[in-house]
Amino acid sequence: MRNFFKILVLSAFLFSCSVKKSINDRPDISQFKLTNTPKIMVNDSLFFKGNNSLRKNKFGQWELVASGNNSYDLGNNIGDLTQDLAQKQEKIFLDKVNQIVPSKFKQWLLRKFLAIYNRKIYLYVNEEYKAEIYGISQYASDEYNDIADKYLLSLYLHSAHDIGHALQDLALVGCSSFAVWGNKTPDGDLLIARNFDFYAGDAFAKEKIISFIQPEKGYKFMSVSWAGIIGVMSGMNEKGLTVTINAGKSDIPLVAKTPISLVTREILQYASTIEEAIAIAKTKSVFVSEAIMVGSAIDNKAVLIELSPYNFGVYQVQNTSELICANHFQSNAYKEDKENKKWIAESHSQYRYDRMIELLNKKQQITPKKAVEILRNKDGLHDKKIGYGNEKALNQLIAHHGIVFQPKKKLVYVSSNPYQLGAFVAFQLDSVFKNKTTKRVTLSEKELSIAKDSFIETTTYKNYEKYRVESREIEKIIKDKGHLNSNKLNNFIALNPEAWQVYYFTGKYYYQNKFYRAALGYFEKALTKEITTVPDKENIKKYIKKIKRKLNDF
Repeated sequence: MRNFFKILVLSAFLFSCSVKKSINDRPDISQFKLTNTPKIMVNDSLFFKGNNSLRKNKFGQWELVASGNNSYDLGNNIGDLTQDLAQKQEKIFLDKVNQIVPSKFKQWLLRKFLAIYNRKIYLYVNEEYKAEIYGISQYASDEYNDIADKYLLSLYLHSAHDIGHALQDLALVGCSSFAVWGNKTPDGDLLIARNFDFYAGDAFAKEKIISFIQPEKGYKFMSVSWAGIIGVMSGMNEKGLTVTINAGKSDIPLVAKTPISLVTREILQYASTIEEAIAIAKTKSVFVSEAIMVGSAIDNKAVLIELSPYNFGVYQVQNTSELICANHFQSNAYKEDKENKKWIAESHSQYRYDRMIELLNKKQQITPKKAVEILRNKDGLHDKKIGYGNEKALNQLIAHHGIVFQPKKKLVYVSSNPYQLGAFVAFQLDSVFKNKTTKRVTLSEKELSIAKDSFIETTTYKNYEKYRVESREIEKIIKDKGHLNSNKLNNFIALNPEAWQVYYFTGKYYYQNKFYRAALGYFEKALTKEITTVPDKENIKKYIKKIKRKLNDF
């Protein structure tokens, strides 16, 4: 972190003149006219604006239907309807940043860095999407004008996923996805399922939006994300083409280019087949590594488009009707990539990949319900108990959303809170887009929804939620060199006894306070559990080695 802020200082003073073009760039909206229909609030969960609407269903999901005569009009309609939600999401996200960087001077440096880092992003976002973002940004809060004006901040936030996954070395994004078709499904039709494990705090994931967008140009589509974002994390268009994104291994990029969610947005809006999706992706310059799983009702299969700042590959399976994606690349273009090889060897990506194979083999032909069961699975390989929240599990209990697509039927199932444990609510695209904007009730297909996971009702789940809170508290106490009593630590361990972290934190506390024999026992206990990554395991071994030296016990 210290070196990072040195970079900020140098950036702020050496390159400040290089951001003027970026800061002053604005889309030309003079060519566009707004419909200017008023927003009507029926109640706090139902809003209308002409042919556009926003409603909250009984599962806590927001359903947005939006259209426009042009991209600026579309953005304006979205911004007006989702204003309260967008301002809430913006505050949650930026307040989180302020918690991480509490120093006013460092916040100033961060603002300078943000402008410098994003100085070329305006060159990589097309005018259509700039105009849409500009329309949304007019309803943003004035609270953060010291960071950037409303349009620039809205534009910058579209790269938050990319920057977060690069700077955190992918810790924020550990997604798992799979596609099956042919003999792997009862009707032979394509089915795709994924967990979007992007975590930016509990509050951030509460107000997810399921958007049904009817742009002036291109295809109608649905996507799942959060207010203020026009990019796509998971989505399907009216032709039955789907996109989902899985982060790959990235070095920290030197400058922002095309946010990956805008690449997938363009694919969803303008592609109907896999070939068309690949052609669009080839034209993009990105600044992080990402695998885009593209499924197609027309082609009745799925492929992976693997992009990075320096390479491009497409992975298609041979002699099988099953495609699996974790967080490493599989195409020939990356076979000799050193970073990708290292990531496979040291991270949790290959483990989750193998677990998906194991579970898919157990389920044989996959239905939406069986796909959801796989997405919700919390165990390790061979059904080993590996502790709740372990990144080696498919269900890491942090997901922003889980989702299942049946492209030929235009059906999509979207999880409700918490994580992917709540009910998976079903929507049929043709039905939603066919004169449903005036409905006052949910747009979902009630009879098709998949029930919530019974795990939510258990004491084990309640203990896990306590564990998440206490782990953050204990980690902070250790960092601040505060005091913890043994009862507190023992109770902490009991909340999630199969998790390696509870023994690691306890060992670290005792080591810090020079209770070396006690620390040794807990570090050795941690090694008996399923540790997430090779670096984590090596770190524990270093502690053990240090303690044995101190105790002269070699």
